[in-house]
Parts: sequence; structure tokens; C-alpha cells
Amino acid sequence: MEATASARYLRGSAQKARLVVDMIRGKDVNQALAILRFSKKRAANSIEKCMRSAIANANELAEKANVSIDPDELWVRTAFVDRGPTKNRRRVRPAPQGRAYREQRHFCHVTISLSNDVRPAAKGSKPEPVGEAKPAKLAESKRRKRGGAAAAPRAKRARSKTEEASAAEKPATKKASKKRVKTEE
Repeated sequence: MEATASARYLRGSAQKARLVVDMIRGKDVNQALAILRFSKKRAANSIEKCMRSAIANANELAEKANVSIDPDELWVRTAFVDRGPTKNRRRVRPAPQGRAYREQRHFCHVTISLSNDVRPAAKGSKPEPVGEAKPAKLAESKRRKRGGAAAAPRAKRARSKTEEASAAEKPATKKASKKRVKTEE
């Protein structure tokens, strides 16, 4: 069973509300409510109200269908934030070089969908049997340092012995040869 709730025209930008919604997507209802309760973001309070409304909608749908539902088994199936209208306020804010910026009032729409169905497994992963050891390749790859080409050491050219000897005899620059001459005199 799936129940949705939406809160429209919430104060604040959609970008800031998405930060909060991303924290609760896919979590159990109780865990999501705890995250929202102790989050320091301003949008968390209104999103928590929307979540409680979705729980109440799920209970109402279950009663209408004459089915018993446990609210603790619900989980956040989808949660997303859409951008609402931007209202131009009649106020101005001082800006550099004698200009003035108009203040904008941002709104957003939050939609939360709860479900008590079985959660799908993550894409591309098989459920691991309990008690089996992980393959050695996987354990080895976790120990390996990350970085790619930028972190890899550069290969040094192999010099022949004759090149090294000739490089030692010849001075590197003209200034170095002049200094040797002066010091020898």
C-alpha cells in the first residue's frame, strides 16, 4: 500500500529543502522522523509535518480498505522537492557601486510517498548469504589507495652509464663553467 502527502508553498528555496529530503529518502518512518526532528535545517519542520500527514494518509487508506497496517513498517519510497513560484518583494537590498537588488521570496513544493511493500534490492547487487566470507579481490581493492594517474609515480628514464658519466663531466650551464675557472685561478 502506498500513501502520499504533499506540502505546497513552503517558505524557503527548493535547493535548501532538497538537502533535508535527501537525508530521509529510503529510510524507515521512525528513523526519518528522528532525522527530521534533530536536523538543524529550517526546512526540516515543515517536511516533518508533511511526513506525519503521509503517515495519517496511510492509516486512513488502510481503514477504508479494511486492512490493518503497522505504521512502523512504513518506509519513505519517494520524496522530492519541486520549485514553487518566486515572488518579487517590493523591498530592495543595497548592492555594490550604488546599485540596489530586489529581494526575492522563494517557495517550494514537497511530496513524500510512503509504502509498506518489500524494499527492492540495490541495483547491480545480489543479496549476500549470511556467514560467507567476502572474496579476496574485493578486500584487496578496499585496501588499495585511490588517486588514479595524478597520484601514480612517474616512471624514470633508464640512463646508460656513458650518459651519466658524460653528464657528470660537463658543467650544467655556462655560469657554472665560469665559476670553476675563477676558482681555479
